[in-house]
Amino acid sequence: MADQESKEGMVSEINRLKREIVGLFEYMQRVRQEIAAINRPADQADHLFSMEDQLDAIVSATEKATDTIMESIEKNNELVERLRAKVGDDAEAQALIDQMVDNGMEVFEACSFQDITGQRISKVVKSMKYVETRVNAIIEIWGKKAVETTQVKAETTRQGDQALLNGPQLEGGGISQQEIDKLFE
Repeated sequence: MADQESKEGMVSEINRLKREIVGLFEYMQRVRQEIAAINRPADQADHLFSMEDQLDAIVSATEKATDTIMESIEKNNELVERLRAKVGDDAEAQALIDQMVDNGMEVFEACSFQDITGQRISKVVKSMKYVETRVNAIIEIWGKKAVETTQVKAETTRQGDQALLNGPQLEGGGISQQEIDKLFE
């Protein structure tokens, strides 16, 4: 009787182990499909590189905008000082000029967010590159052929206004402003 219970217990453990192995295998297949989708997405867009490029473009565009704003504030400060000299002793005009200078300083302070934003985005890009390195290591372990032959489901295509929402084009991509202007001529 004890032998029978022992055998049944062993069979039960073996069956449980088989279920766990099958479950792990199925999970690894899903992981392989996800990695294949990252490496070779069905919609032909490399999402990791695209995200890195988009984030780098955000940092660059923000830096340019910040520089433009700060240069404009500096030019306004020069004009304000010239205006201050012309106003003379008019206390009300001097108070308005002081308020303009204070407003300009607030804009300057608000622009300091760019440096912090750039640092945070750089950290995100660094993390994405780390993930990309790990994904490539897994691909090497599995073999490039195995990943390339893995079926990847196409993402659902965007429709209506969503299909038009591609954001600003990256430098050198899309239609130039000159080409757009020519359409209206």
